[in-house]
Amino acid sequence: MEQLTDLKAILHSHRANIYYLEKCRILQKDGRVLYLTEADKQNQYWNIPIANTTCLLLGIGTSITQAAMRMLAQAGVLVGFCGGGGTPLLMATEIEWLTPQSEYRPTEYLQGWMGFWFDEAKRLAAAKIFQQSRLQFLQKVWSKDRELKLEGFDIHAPWLESMLAEHPTKIEAARNVGKLLQLEADLTKKLYGFAARNTKQDGFVREREAQDKANNFLNHGNYLAYGLGATTLWVLGIPHGFAVMHGKTRRGALVFDVADLIKDSIVLPWAFICAKENASEQEFRQQCLQAFTDHKALGFMFNEVKRVALLFSGVEGEEP
Repeated sequence: MEQLTDLKAILHSHRANIYYLEKCRILQKDGRVLYLTEADKQNQYWNIPIANTTCLLLGIGTSITQAAMRMLAQAGVLVGFCGGGGTPLLMATEIEWLTPQSEYRPTEYLQGWMGFWFDEAKRLAAAKIFQQSRLQFLQKVWSKDRELKLEGFDIHAPWLESMLAEHPTKIEAARNVGKLLQLEADLTKKLYGFAARNTKQDGFVREREAQDKANNFLNHGNYLAYGLGATTLWVLGIPHGFAVMHGKTRRGALVFDVADLIKDSIVLPWAFICAKENASEQEFRQQCLQAFTDHKALGFMFNEVKRVALLFSGVEGEEP
């Protein structure tokens, strides 16, 4: 069986895989975590490379053994139970993450976060940093991703370039989190409109309960991003309840703050492109995960959370 140190040899910020599994059984066999499927009356085993995996989403018809959970915990893999297609069964409630109970995570990031979190002005400053970073990441991804450019998602489109140029000033001028949330919603709504026009889906309306492909893919991709956000926060030891923007009454609010760093840049355009091409959920998921890897989305999330956590403390942290 692999040693505990081997399972954590790959830093979480450098791991490549998110898995969504349904209609299968996850178990431990010969020191590996496998999932078992049935096809043509024949059982088939598939390996999950847990040392290079950030999180595991378990959809409908899944079961998992205690031995498999033990190995996943040893490797630091987050496990979430969800509905079909990676999204919850009821409305927009968050995935119930099962986090490995390790006491050997860093402490400086939690201490740094707590050092500023109870100060409203500093919390607002942190929220503004996240919003500026989100915008910069979108500009970076859309300016260098050749596939997105071929689909019309070019950061230098005149209307888009003009809108994004004025948005940083509006963020800095925001006097409270409520105004920041309003700006965020306005930007995302405009990006939805741009993506819908760009992919000839002019009648699009964002509704989480809608059954059209674009809405379904947005839901699906957002929960993949939440998986990365939850992984980032767990590794850095920061509880999900200490949000700087979202949902003061929701335990997972900080996950939403962190996931928003990459959602508009990657999930949004590919949801519309894949809907236009009538792709399957699996094809969309693979495209999203590949884009996360290509643009080092997880590493970017780690860097931004670490930067904000230590911003007011003057301490430099080590890579997780």
